Amino acid sequence: MATTKKILVIVTNVGEYEKVGMRTGLWLGELTHFWDVAEQAGISMDIASPLGGKIPLDPESLSHEVLAELGTGKRYRDRKFMDLLEDTKKISEVNLEDYDAIYLTGGHGVMFDFPQSRDLEDLMARFYESDRIVSTVCHGGTGLLNVTLGNGDPLVKGRRVTGFSWPEEELADRADAVPYNLQEELQKLGADYRMAGRPFEPYVVEDGRLITGQNPGSARGVAEAVVRRLTAVA
Repeated sequence: MATTKKILVIVTNVGEYEKVGMRTGLWLGELTHFWDVAEQAGISMDIASPLGGKIPLDPESLSHEVLAELGTGKRYRDRKFMDLLEDTKKISEVNLEDYDAIYLTGGHGVMFDFPQSRDLEDLMARFYESDRIVSTVCHGGTGLLNVTLGNGDPLVKGRRVTGFSWPEEELADRADAVPYNLQEELQKLGADYRMAGRPFEPYVVEDGRLITGQNPGSARGVAEAVVRRLTAVA
């Protein structure tokens, strides 16, 4: 691994739902909240996506109320930061040896391209099996669904995990728009799915090198957990 700690951040290329006309994309705060914590800890990051190129933003993540959370609006006004989303690298171009951890952001767009990306599946398995940290937040957990380890088991089998819950999906009025139930799909794979006592309450689950957050408000907690583990093995 590199001497200077580095995290690969994965974002979606999908900007709309398949069954309904609503637009989606990256939930910006799930990137910025994580980024702020890791950057403050002196950790560098790169952004990649399944197809590379420009990244769509979920319009609801750009509302005045959401941008006011934990400095997201400041990042949104930062030309240099936002330009990082103009031309992301393709996952297929990523060199595993450059990174110590991987972080999958959410936004509903990931439900459509993360589980369909063989490049992402292979990369996630290689991260985990080479003793690197694998982390996700919210719908980013969809990137775990088709990851199979060398022994043939799903990565999440028998692991404590979380991700956007079905009650939260219903409260967000997206139950009829999403292609599947993330909570249920994780459980089908044998994951020990956990969730907070109340919807949208920040909640992070750590199971060794697998770190998952339940919802957008959990991105900062995921970052803090990832930083702790990276600095512990420094």
